[in-house]
Amino acid sequence: MNSIPCVIMRGGTSRGPFLRRRDLPQNQQELSELLLNAMGSGHALQIDGIGGGNSLTSKVAIVERSERDDADIDYLFAQVNVLERHVDFSPNCGNMLSAVGPYAIEAGLVEPEDGVTIVRVFNINTQRLIDCHVPTPGRRVIYEGNTRISGVPGQAAGIRLSFLDIAGSKTGALLPTGQAMEMIDGTEVSCLDAATPVLMVAAHDLGLEGDETPEKMDMDAELLARLEYLRLEAGQRMGLGDVRDSVLPKPVVLSAPRSKEGVLTARYFVPARCHKAIAVTGGIAVSAAISVPGTIANRIALQAGRISQGQCLCDVCIEHPSGVMELRVEHRDGNPHELAQVSLVRTARKIMSGTLFYALPQRKVAPVPSDPVVDIALGS
Repeated sequence: MNSIPCVIMRGGTSRGPFLRRRDLPQNQQELSELLLNAMGSGHALQIDGIGGGNSLTSKVAIVERSERDDADIDYLFAQVNVLERHVDFSPNCGNMLSAVGPYAIEAGLVEPEDGVTIVRVFNINTQRLIDCHVPTPGRRVIYEGNTRISGVPGQAAGIRLSFLDIAGSKTGALLPTGQAMEMIDGTEVSCLDAATPVLMVAAHDLGLEGDETPEKMDMDAELLARLEYLRLEAGQRMGLGDVRDSVLPKPVVLSAPRSKEGVLTARYFVPARCHKAIAVTGGIAVSAAISVPGTIANRIALQAGRISQGQCLCDVCIEHPSGVMELRVEHRDGNPHELAQVSLVRTARKIMSGTLFYALPQRKVAPVPSDPVVDIALGS
């Protein structure tokens, strides 16, 4: 078999195939090989697959009905490397998550309600729950609406995502190192884990203004090397071990806001390139960090006058290269270290539904006399 049912969807500012777990190999190595071939990885354009040649369009959502009592759907996210033959199952992707609810309903995995259907999703990567509020007037998923999100053209139906119990998603602690701020090789950093582990650095400590374009940052080899050095050390300190082959933790460069509405300006890395916007999970981590005394996010927001000493900020607007991300942070009993949930609105769109054909692994065969070197790629 080298074909599987597939729905390609845009979720937030990301795009990729949505697949059923039942249609895929159970063995992780075999699953990785299938995804790499399906996306066309190992080539800058992913020319032999459906990947878009960018980390934001080389993502896969694997969905199945959950056997848990507290969830409707299990969601496994896969970040498929574009140039290298590597799949990372460690992170979550909140943007792709915004399409999980609509996909699950249309796939018959969740019975829709009239008006809004709440799909409770268990993210396998982080072992956390998320409530997806999907518009379903007349018990049908709609994609058309009046909601705009930065980084996506046009308007669509708004899908509210509420991330529950997000502190310590991968490390078990909001502040994995036990410190709100520390030094790595002379540079102040904050290591925080809320929805995803991040390494936060102030832009001025890297010789930056903080509002540089992603293209300019991607061309700065010295900056990328410095961030990777800090990231590798942060990974060790956060208990993640050697993170050379992992996208976690994600570096975030922070600076003061440029608009009246903004709380911070962020440049989020994935991790070797600057994100064109900001990942949902990255936005959650930064928004949570703003209220934690002593973090770099907290310090910059205080200096900019967007938060007062000891305040738990609820409504957060983060500026990023494509616009802004607005989030709502809820704390328990006003404690900045106790996160109840973080919510935000995304949009999604179904792009196509059909059969995905993927290349089988190449196998060398014995050469024939007329052609001493022959490689045959087996396929359908």
